[in-house]
Amino acid sequence: MLYDIFHATVKFILKVLFTIFLRMDVKGEENVPMSGPVVLACNHISLLDPPVLGTAAPRKVKFMAKAELFVPVLGTIYKLLGAFPVRRGGNDKAAIKYGIDLLKSGGVLAIFPEGTRSKTGELGKAAPGALMMASKSLAPIVPACVVGTDVKRCGKIWPKVSVRFGKPIYFPKDEPITKEVLKNMTDEMMARIAELQAGVKNGN
Repeated sequence: MLYDIFHATVKFILKVLFTIFLRMDVKGEENVPMSGPVVLACNHISLLDPPVLGTAAPRKVKFMAKAELFVPVLGTIYKLLGAFPVRRGGNDKAAIKYGIDLLKSGGVLAIFPEGTRSKTGELGKAAPGALMMASKSLAPIVPACVVGTDVKRCGKIWPKVSVRFGKPIYFPKDEPITKEVLKNMTDEMMARIAELQAGVKNGN
């Protein structure tokens, strides 16, 4: 209860700050299912992406963050914002289990399928196993994009950040989740993220 109140308060404050200082513009919130498990799959260009995406989403969002960030005080803040630690460079079974359990309990998990921040701002390839956690719960995938959070690269004093949510992608019903199915869904997911990015650049 106390956590929910704190989370809602922090989200409200961040939304006000992002709207004022980042001119955050959000479209497509109606594409995020308001109940049941959901995976938000977003491009990754900046450390600001997780809080911006979480603030823009109409539901409470959890996301992975590298374990090195969870130092005293700062780690507590990250947890309160919805982050949970993951050890990079290896198979962190505890973090994977947490993500799967979150989805099976009807929560929302944000993933950055590229696996790392883009150094150019362009969308990269999906990392192997990007949809593994989603496949375990058959959670719908909502493609999303964030544009403008790479403030240093943009070189703007007063940047404009755009967040877009696309229509959900659903796992096939009554069909085994094979490697081919996962590959096709991953390809569609990345294509849809790219379309959202292009739409922002074209003024949509």
